[in-house]
Amino acid sequence: MVKVEFLGPIGIEPLSVDIKNLNELSAILKEDNEISSWLENCAVAINDTLVMSKEYALKDGDRISLLPPVCGG
Repeated sequence: MVKVEFLGPIGIEPLSVDIKNLNELSAILKEDNEISSWLENCAVAINDTLVMSKEYALKDGDRISLLPPVCGG
């Protein structure tokens, strides 16, 4: 199982899922209308390291963070 965190204004409670890579997570999240609208604009971090590949192999206990773009000043 991996933990998925939705940071910033996404405002969704974390969830735990049994997946092997980010492609599987993407398929799950696209089914949720509230989350799917964020997916194209979010960066993804695994255990606090940004990743670009949806093929990144996940291990039990990994923490995935969806990081939406934010405005700062």
